[in-house]
Amino acid sequence: MRSIRTGLTFMTAQYAPPVPLVSSEAGASRATYHGRVTEARKRVLLAKPRGYCAGVDRAVQTVEEALKLYGAPVYVRKQIVHNKHVVNTLEARGAIFVEENYEVPEGATVVFSAHGVAPEVHDQARERNLKAIDATCPLVTKVHHEARRFASEDYDILLIGHEGHEEVIGTAGEAPAHIQLVDGPDDVDNVVVRDPSKVVWLSQTTLSVDETMETVARLKTRLPLLQSPPSDDICYATSNRQHVIKEIAPECDVVIVVGSTNSSNSVRLVEVALGAGARAGHLVDYASEIKDEWLTGATTVGVSSGASVPDELVMEVLAHLAERGFGEVTEFTTAEERLTFSLPQELRRDMKAAAAAAAAAG
Repeated sequence: MRSIRTGLTFMTAQYAPPVPLVSSEAGASRATYHGRVTEARKRVLLAKPRGYCAGVDRAVQTVEEALKLYGAPVYVRKQIVHNKHVVNTLEARGAIFVEENYEVPEGATVVFSAHGVAPEVHDQARERNLKAIDATCPLVTKVHHEARRFASEDYDILLIGHEGHEEVIGTAGEAPAHIQLVDGPDDVDNVVVRDPSKVVWLSQTTLSVDETMETVARLKTRLPLLQSPPSDDICYATSNRQHVIKEIAPECDVVIVVGSTNSSNSVRLVEVALGAGARAGHLVDYASEIKDEWLTGATTVGVSSGASVPDELVMEVLAHLAERGFGEVTEFTTAEERLTFSLPQELRRDMKAAAAAAAAAG
């Protein structure tokens, strides 16, 4: 046990199903002990893994290093990751976020977001003589490669994902004539393929694992020869964060997920928590958004964060909860994440050249 903040007691544990600390009715704030009515013990179950995944860390670092190397402004097409705090912080350092390449001055530097882009976006950048740095998460790039390969073999590709999401738009752009979107289990009946023996499914990387598998199961009832991708498309970080939320949710009166509303993986975490037994769930960008009424009658609060959320925001949530009596924090770990990705090669090349020039001048 170690103290990490005034009023906050922090414990760590490998995951074992939490044992209720008191005998109480769900959501009650008082319990009976040897015939006496006592105040129930308030606690926080903190999920781990949470927060930044390797792809997000790489994307954010790409913008930070580009600003150091090239100087402000550096343009970023779309939000580099789906998090309000990260975007605001990078804007303050000189990043300019735009929706499309035509908003970037000719010859300027543009960074493509972690969610990936269609080939035509690269073409547009070349036409405008932009210095493009591709910060697409390598796990998204893997799905793009799969789409191109199966399209080259003339497969129909069923892309499971949410309509309008940037990642889906980018992946579909790799082979638009071969890809059709399947937006959840209820969309399965709309699927039409040319040859039922040459069909494969791919998926957006940030989906609910359970809902995706339900969609696949329904697809296979219609298309028994449906093939699966060579490896799971839902990224390790999404799966890991959903898994630990599932484990702690049954003990929680309320689960608070730190993340932005346009973050697919953050939204899914709230849904997974509710589906796994949490009695309430809320998504917040900042601790200040937590409403006291959410905590009324609660004894156990679960806390996690989406894959694009810096951990400082989670610490602020813990401090906010501690001020309201939830000072005991137990961190439950279901997986250790050690994966890292190198920076985009075009940025690494320029960083190396700049370092060599500085060394020669020095």
